[in-house]
Amino acid sequence: MGKEVSFKNRDRFIQLGIVISTLRRIRGLSQEKLAEKAHISRSLLGLIEAPNTANGFSMEVFFDIADALEIAPADLLNASLFSDGILNKKTK
Repeated sequence: MGKEVSFKNRDRFIQLGIVISTLRRIRGLSQEKLAEKAHISRSLLGLIEAPNTANGFSMEVFFDIADALEIAPADLLNASLFSDGILNKKTK
């Protein structure tokens, strides 16, 4: 499912998966619920969030996940620490 990632981007994809997983949990969403909101499969989300593995995915999937998490795509990419506004926002 996931696209093979080049060595130079490996850490970026791992970090992005960790950020997605962390924000999903902060929002109180299961993988199933986030996948449903993002219109992707739960197995694809599981690959993206898998720790210590780099699984590539399309920009369309990235934008759909950002929308489902109600965060600007740029903020999702730049997230190493979340602001209070991002942390305290509850999803519907």
